[in-house]
Amino acid sequence: MDELEKKKEELEELRGESKDSNQGVQSEAVSDLDRADQIVKRQKEESNRREEILEREEALEARKRVGGVAEAGKVEEKPAEETPGEYSKRIMAGEHDG
Repeated sequence: MDELEKKKEELEELRGESKDSNQGVQSEAVSDLDRADQIVKRQKEESNRREEILEREEALEARKRVGGVAEAGKVEEKPAEETPGEYSKRIMAGEHDG
């Protein structure tokens, strides 16, 4: 019986090792899942940051375009006023408005 007990103990030890090794695999799987979750979280944060930057760039571009089209501050060239002498010459030459 002594030999049987030894073999049982050996089997139990082997079973215990396999349980430990399974737990190691499980802990590795859990840590891999944690890492994957962290990666996904970082990617989402980066995506959100990129989206914010893109929105800012679009708003800036829109402001630039509107700023380039606005008529405020533009100086219109006015035709030079005619002097009375120029007016009389034009009328005498038969060049009149209308």
